[in-house]
Amino acid sequence: MQAVILAGGKGRRLAPYTAAFPKPLVPVGDRAVLEVLIRGLVASGFVEIVLSVDHLAELIMAYVEGHPGLRSLARFRFVRDENPGGTAGPLRRIEGLEGTFLVANGDLLTSLDFASLVAHHRATGAAITVAVHRKPVKLGLGVLEIDDGGRITRYAEKPEFLYDVSMGVYVYDARALAHIAPGEYLDFPDLVARLLAAGDTVAAYRTDAYWLDIGNPDDYARAQDDAAAGRGPAAVRSER
Repeated sequence: MQAVILAGGKGRRLAPYTAAFPKPLVPVGDRAVLEVLIRGLVASGFVEIVLSVDHLAELIMAYVEGHPGLRSLARFRFVRDENPGGTAGPLRRIEGLEGTFLVANGDLLTSLDFASLVAHHRATGAAITVAVHRKPVKLGLGVLEIDDGGRITRYAEKPEFLYDVSMGVYVYDARALAHIAPGEYLDFPDLVARLLAAGDTVAAYRTDAYWLDIGNPDDYARAQDDAAAGRGPAAVRSER
């Protein structure tokens, strides 16, 4: 199976750390986030991994190619996205993507069962399947419900809401690439809109697997705490 890791972002939310250091290489515990992701993909049966790189690409390439514990795990290819392509556009620029393949952001930390995600995608026949996590969001304000007469009918102090959110992991059928014009800038939500407008299926795969967005400073801090406490995928040491 093929997997694409989108590793070209500049990581502005983690600045200033990412000014001279690409986001996929930020450490969690004693390993880079990218290494944890690669090992998870290999454990799920992926044998070819394509890395779409841009910002500080040479550091990412050197890390993977020079890491004795990684370079022999899979076949690696690097595609330089010299012109920003968004979160979907770069896929049209990668040669050899066929059939069913997985796409993952390079800044996530997860224990997601990638093989089960792929199996679910194949069972649905969808153009794209999105890995979905239910995330609580606490609003730090008092929320009012007001009727048409201007009277307050309910006051909720700092309520918490649950949302189904994208984990940044997707399974594509190659037919979805036909909705991306060669060389265009296209973000993933816009690709989903095009598929839905065309009457195609975009499926969801809900999971309660461990998941953190390392590009988010709060999630990154939690990941460090979890790794130090022996929790999460970054705490599981692999042979190097």
